Amino acid sequence: MRPVPSVPSEEPTLSGDLPAARPTTLHLSHAPRRGIPSQTPGPPLPLSDTGEPAAFNALSPDAATAALPDCCGSRRWVARIAAHRPYPDLGSLLAASDEACYDLTPADLDEALAAESAAPLPLPVATGPGTLAAHTALRAAHAEYERRFRHAFVICLDGYRDDEQLDQMLAGIRTRLGNDPDEERAVTADEMRRLARGRLARFAAECP
Repeated sequence: MRPVPSVPSEEPTLSGDLPAARPTTLHLSHAPRRGIPSQTPGPPLPLSDTGEPAAFNALSPDAATAALPDCCGSRRWVARIAAHRPYPDLGSLLAASDEACYDLTPADLDEALAAESAAPLPLPVATGPGTLAAHTALRAAHAEYERRFRHAFVICLDGYRDDEQLDQMLAGIRTRLGNDPDEERAVTADEMRRLARGRLARFAAECP
Protein backbone atom coordinates (compact mmCIF):
# COMPACT_ATOMS: atom_id res chain seq x y z
CA MET A 1 0.00 0.00 0.00
CA ARG A 2 1.34 3.40 -0.90
CA PRO A 3 1.95 5.97 1.85
CA VAL A 4 -1.08 8.21 2.26
CA PRO A 5 -0.52 11.59 0.59
CA SER A 6 -0.99 14.81 2.49
CA VAL A 7 -4.49 16.22 2.23
CA PRO A 8 -4.96 19.99 2.34
CA SER A 9 -6.74 21.06 5.50
CA GLU A 10 -7.19 23.97 7.85
CA GLU A 11 -4.49 22.55 10.15
CA PRO A 12 -0.84 23.54 9.91
CA THR A 13 1.52 21.05 8.33
CA LEU A 14 4.48 19.65 10.23
CA SER A 15 6.52 22.57 8.96
CA GLY A 16 4.22 24.92 10.86
CA ASP A 17 3.09 26.62 7.64
CA LEU A 18 -0.36 26.49 6.07
CA PRO A 19 -0.75 23.67 3.52
CA ALA A 20 -0.37 26.00 0.55
CA ALA A 21 3.03 27.22 1.70
CA ARG A 22 6.34 25.48 1.04
CA PRO A 23 7.26 23.35 4.10
CA THR A 24 10.42 23.95 6.06
CA THR A 25 13.17 21.48 5.17
CA LEU A 26 13.51 18.89 7.92
CA HIS A 27 16.42 16.49 8.28
CA LEU A 28 15.54 13.05 9.66
CA SER A 29 17.70 11.19 12.08
CA HIS A 30 19.16 8.09 10.45
CA ALA A 31 17.36 5.49 12.54
CA PRO A 32 16.36 2.25 10.83
CA ARG A 33 13.24 1.81 12.92
CA ARG A 34 9.82 3.33 13.51
CA GLY A 35 8.92 3.39 9.87
CA ILE A 36 11.75 5.75 8.92
CA PRO A 37 14.20 3.85 6.73
CA SER A 38 17.89 4.67 7.00
CA GLN A 39 18.95 6.88 4.12
CA THR A 40 22.12 6.82 2.06
CA PRO A 41 23.60 9.69 0.03
CA GLY A 42 22.83 9.85 -3.66
CA PRO A 43 19.92 8.40 -5.62
CA PRO A 44 17.68 5.76 -4.05
CA LEU A 45 18.95 2.20 -4.28
CA PRO A 46 17.00 0.02 -6.72
CA LEU A 47 14.54 -2.46 -5.26
CA SER A 48 15.15 -4.97 -8.04
CA ASP A 49 18.32 -5.80 -9.91
CA THR A 50 20.00 -8.63 -11.76
CA GLY A 51 23.23 -8.23 -9.82
CA GLU A 52 24.16 -11.03 -7.44
CA PRO A 53 24.15 -9.97 -3.75
CA ALA A 54 27.49 -11.76 -3.31
CA ALA A 55 28.50 -10.14 -0.01
CA PHE A 56 25.16 -10.93 1.58
CA ASN A 57 25.29 -14.52 0.32
CA ALA A 58 28.80 -14.88 1.77
CA LEU A 59 27.86 -13.89 5.32
CA SER A 60 28.17 -16.64 7.90
CA PRO A 61 24.85 -17.92 9.28
CA ASP A 62 25.58 -16.24 12.61
CA ALA A 63 26.42 -12.91 10.96
CA ALA A 64 23.29 -12.96 8.81
CA THR A 65 21.08 -13.90 11.75
CA ALA A 66 22.58 -11.10 13.83
CA ALA A 67 22.15 -8.41 11.15
CA LEU A 68 18.78 -9.24 9.60
CA PRO A 69 16.62 -8.23 12.62
CA ASP A 70 17.45 -4.62 11.72
CA CYS A 71 15.35 -5.20 8.60
CA CYS A 72 12.48 -7.05 10.29
CA GLY A 73 12.21 -8.11 13.92
CA SER A 74 10.37 -11.38 13.25
CA ARG A 75 12.60 -14.37 14.02
CA ARG A 76 10.64 -16.43 11.48
CA TRP A 77 11.38 -13.87 8.75
CA VAL A 78 15.06 -13.71 9.72
CA ALA A 79 15.44 -17.50 9.70
CA ARG A 80 13.86 -17.85 6.26
CA ILE A 81 15.90 -15.10 4.63
CA ALA A 82 19.15 -16.38 6.12
CA ALA A 83 18.48 -20.05 5.37
CA HIS A 84 17.53 -19.67 1.71
CA ARG A 85 20.84 -18.17 0.61
CA PRO A 86 22.46 -17.95 -1.86
CA TYR A 87 20.17 -15.72 -3.88
CA PRO A 88 20.95 -15.43 -7.61
CA ASP A 89 20.11 -11.71 -7.74
CA LEU A 90 18.69 -8.88 -5.69
CA GLY A 91 15.25 -9.31 -7.18
CA SER A 92 15.12 -12.90 -5.91
CA LEU A 93 16.22 -11.78 -2.46
CA LEU A 94 13.49 -9.15 -2.28
CA ALA A 95 10.86 -11.54 -3.60
CA ALA A 96 11.85 -13.95 -0.82
CA SER A 97 11.42 -11.13 1.69
CA ASP A 98 7.93 -10.37 0.38
CA GLU A 99 6.94 -14.04 0.52
CA ALA A 100 8.27 -14.40 4.07
CA CYS A 101 6.28 -11.34 5.14
CA TYR A 102 3.08 -12.65 3.56
CA ASP A 103 3.56 -15.90 5.52
CA LEU A 104 3.98 -14.23 8.93
CA THR A 105 1.49 -15.40 11.51
CA PRO A 106 -0.26 -12.84 13.75
CA ALA A 107 2.26 -13.69 16.48
CA ASP A 108 5.16 -13.17 14.04
CA LEU A 109 3.79 -9.76 13.07
CA ASP A 110 3.40 -8.87 16.74
CA GLU A 111 7.05 -9.78 17.26
CA ALA A 112 8.14 -7.56 14.35
CA LEU A 113 6.04 -4.68 15.66
CA ALA A 114 7.44 -5.11 19.17
CA ALA A 115 10.91 -4.59 17.70
CA GLU A 116 9.67 -1.36 16.10
CA SER A 117 8.24 -0.23 19.47
CA ALA A 118 11.55 -0.88 21.22
CA ALA A 119 13.36 1.72 19.11
CA PRO A 120 13.20 5.42 20.01
CA LEU A 121 10.99 7.66 17.91
CA PRO A 122 13.21 9.62 15.49
CA LEU A 123 12.58 13.35 15.52
CA PRO A 124 13.47 15.88 12.85
CA VAL A 125 16.56 18.02 13.29
CA ALA A 126 15.30 21.40 12.21
CA THR A 127 15.24 25.06 13.16
CA GLY A 128 12.69 27.70 12.42
CA PRO A 129 8.96 28.27 12.91
CA GLY A 130 6.86 25.23 13.63
CA THR A 131 9.62 22.88 14.81
CA LEU A 132 8.34 22.52 18.38
CA ALA A 133 4.76 22.13 17.18
CA ALA A 134 5.87 19.46 14.71
CA HIS A 135 7.59 17.47 17.45
CA THR A 136 4.56 17.76 19.71
CA ALA A 137 2.11 16.74 16.98
CA LEU A 138 4.20 13.72 16.03
CA ARG A 139 4.53 12.49 19.62
CA ALA A 140 0.83 12.99 20.29
CA ALA A 141 -0.21 11.18 17.13
CA HIS A 142 2.03 8.21 17.92
CA ALA A 143 0.74 8.04 21.49
CA GLU A 144 -2.88 8.04 20.32
CA TYR A 145 -2.20 5.44 17.64
CA GLU A 146 -0.48 3.09 20.10
CA ARG A 147 -3.27 3.59 22.63
CA ARG A 148 -5.86 2.65 20.01
CA PHE A 149 -4.13 -0.22 18.22
CA ARG A 150 -1.64 -1.46 20.87
CA HIS A 151 1.35 -1.55 18.55
CA ALA A 152 3.82 0.79 16.87
CA PHE A 153 2.80 2.86 13.88
CA VAL A 154 4.85 1.85 10.84
CA ILE A 155 4.87 3.43 7.40
CA CYS A 156 7.27 3.04 4.50
CA LEU A 157 8.43 6.42 3.23
CA ASP A 158 10.86 5.24 0.56
CA GLY A 159 10.68 7.54 -2.46
CA TYR A 160 9.85 10.70 -0.51
CA ARG A 161 12.33 13.52 -0.04
CA ASP A 162 13.52 14.35 3.47
CA ASP A 163 11.43 17.52 3.49
CA GLU A 164 8.29 15.52 2.62
CA GLN A 165 8.61 12.56 4.97
CA LEU A 166 7.32 13.96 8.24
CA ASP A 167 4.30 15.59 6.65
CA GLN A 168 3.55 12.25 4.95
CA MET A 169 3.98 10.44 8.25
CA LEU A 170 1.57 12.70 10.12
CA ALA A 171 -0.97 12.63 7.28
CA GLY A 172 -0.75 8.84 7.22
CA ILE A 173 -1.17 8.39 10.95
CA ARG A 174 -4.14 10.75 11.09
CA THR A 175 -5.86 8.89 8.26
CA ARG A 176 -5.15 5.45 9.68
CA LEU A 177 -6.43 6.38 13.13
CA GLY A 178 -9.87 6.20 11.48
CA ASN A 179 -9.41 2.54 10.48
CA ASP A 180 -11.05 -0.27 12.38
CA PRO A 181 -8.59 -2.69 14.03
CA ASP A 182 -8.85 -5.40 11.36
CA GLU A 183 -8.38 -2.92 8.52
CA GLU A 184 -5.43 -1.31 10.25
CA ARG A 185 -3.86 -4.69 10.91
CA ALA A 186 -3.85 -5.41 7.17
CA VAL A 187 -2.40 -1.98 6.37
CA THR A 188 0.27 -2.43 9.04
CA ALA A 189 1.29 -5.85 7.71
CA ASP A 190 1.77 -4.43 4.21
CA GLU A 191 3.73 -1.43 5.48
CA MET A 192 5.94 -3.80 7.48
CA ARG A 193 6.53 -5.84 4.30
CA ARG A 194 7.53 -2.72 2.38
CA LEU A 195 9.82 -1.57 5.20
CA ALA A 196 11.54 -4.96 5.35
CA ARG A 197 12.00 -4.94 1.58
CA GLY A 198 13.57 -1.48 1.51
CA ARG A 199 15.82 -2.12 4.50
CA LEU A 200 16.96 -5.45 3.05
CA ALA A 201 17.77 -3.84 -0.31
CA ARG A 202 19.96 -1.26 1.41
CA PHE A 203 21.58 -3.86 3.65
CA ALA A 204 22.44 -6.12 0.73
CA ALA A 205 23.85 -3.21 -1.27
CA GLU A 206 25.99 -1.96 1.65
CA CYS A 207 27.00 -5.38 2.98
CA PRO A 208 30.81 -5.41 3.45
